[in-house]
Amino acid sequence: MNLIVRYILFSLLTVTLSGLSAQKVAWGATFKHDLYNRYANPSDDIASRSAGSALINIGFGPKMWIGNGDFAFSPEATIMWSPFALSTRDYKGLGALSFPILGKFEFLGISNVNHDGNFGFSIGGGVQFSKTELWYLKDSFQEQGVERSMFRTYIVEAAFGYGMSGFDVHFFVRYGWSGGTDANTLNIGMGYDFNIPKLREETDSDF
Repeated sequence: MNLIVRYILFSLLTVTLSGLSAQKVAWGATFKHDLYNRYANPSDDIASRSAGSALINIGFGPKMWIGNGDFAFSPEATIMWSPFALSTRDYKGLGALSFPILGKFEFLGISNVNHDGNFGFSIGGGVQFSKTELWYLKDSFQEQGVERSMFRTYIVEAAFGYGMSGFDVHFFVRYGWSGGTDANTLNIGMGYDFNIPKLREETDSDF
């Protein structure tokens, strides 16, 4: 199943890039604020495998746009830090990190390559690497064999928001699953994208 999914994603990416080869390419940054996230490690049949956090979750990373008008293909990679993520079922430690790497199809306002303000949406997918219990993994759990290593999930994301002149703000939901284990992830929050060349162009045009 994972091989089929990878083939479909690769085919869509190839077709999209071939269609965008003559379009504008821009670079910038994306900032994330998870309102809620939850990371479920692969089961070890020892301790609760989930850890989550609300509100105090921040992330940032590089982003590109390839497109024109009301559509763009946009790869991005971010690092997400949740300093107070924990398991409420059995506290084992504190903190979580995740590294989502996405390719997104962005439409209308949040394509970030248009001038006029408008609402828009995006859909995308990729892979995410996550780790929970960054600090203070309790000795009592370590002695039982509990480990918290980085784990991988395949992710899909949908977003809706508003953008204009190189900036957008959007609400997103991202879900991840693992092909070989029962690990899964959920991130719900706000994103803020900055298309640097477009912002410079708009700023220069005002003077």
